[in-house]
Amino acid sequence: MASSSSCLILSLFLVVSLFQVSLASSRLFQVSLATRKLSELVQDQTQLLKYHNGPLLNGKIAINLIWYGNFKPAQKAIVTDFITSLSSSSSPAQAKQPSVATWWKTTEKYYHLTSKKSSLSIALGKQISNEKYSLGKSLTNKQIIKLASMGDQKNAINVVLTSADVAVDGFCMNRCGTHGSASGSSHVRGKNYKFAYIWVGNSETQCPGLCAWPFHQPIYGPQSPPLVAPNNDVGLEGMVINLASLLAGTATNPFGNGYFQGPAEAPLEAASACPGVYAKGAYPGYAGDLLVDATTGASYNANGANGRKYLVPALFDPSTSSCSTLV
Repeated sequence: MASSSSCLILSLFLVVSLFQVSLASSRLFQVSLATRKLSELVQDQTQLLKYHNGPLLNGKIAINLIWYGNFKPAQKAIVTDFITSLSSSSSPAQAKQPSVATWWKTTEKYYHLTSKKSSLSIALGKQISNEKYSLGKSLTNKQIIKLASMGDQKNAINVVLTSADVAVDGFCMNRCGTHGSASGSSHVRGKNYKFAYIWVGNSETQCPGLCAWPFHQPIYGPQSPPLVAPNNDVGLEGMVINLASLLAGTATNPFGNGYFQGPAEAPLEAASACPGVYAKGAYPGYAGDLLVDATTGASYNANGANGRKYLVPALFDPSTSSCSTLV
């Protein structure tokens, strides 16, 4: 099954904070760490992410979760509450600010720029649990797609979440997660139908310094103390950060021909164009001037459903041609 995906890794170097994508023979986009300076990234950000005339997701889209491996109910709740927060029933004006819902509204600006003026409405969909590790504890890219295909393939984004004891090709080496599209089992007007998918791994025991920063001591770069996680689970906090980034990439570039910056073989997307930035004042090794919970000391920048607090990445705002943060 052919696929085209854009992968995400959160990592730090002393002077570098950017991503580079290389096209693998399997037609899967592999993301590796680049050596471009932050000043170069700032220059790139003056350019609007170009629309490449491909289809975007449209209408009501369900975010289906495929849990692979061992996840505690409390861990699942962190993720499901985040998904619910994206489309909170209360308007952003009514929700406690800054909110996850307000953060997500930046992606709507991309839809307003297209000639079709399409819109996207997302909601938590079905959840599938695979606690018996039916494909083992070491997964290939093809197996990730196989797991993703277990969810509904029409009007959906299927998200595969692998537990801390599951290894995935490239995980902790050049990526923390990936998003892409794959051929579905259904056909529309005689043509093969593609569905969008995301994979994110729990890095808690494998590489939290790469995939759960700033809630864990970074492997590279300035060794500032890790921040306190708002949901008291470093591995899941990292998953939420990566999931948020990949959801934004999926919404704005679901099939590899939507909004991205630079050459097609090395695209920067809505979130990956702003790596390591979570608040104003951010620089390599410093996430920015975040909010701090007076009771727990946890750092965050967005309020969510059920009283949750989350850390979400900066998004490239097409209306200002710059990275936008909530705080």
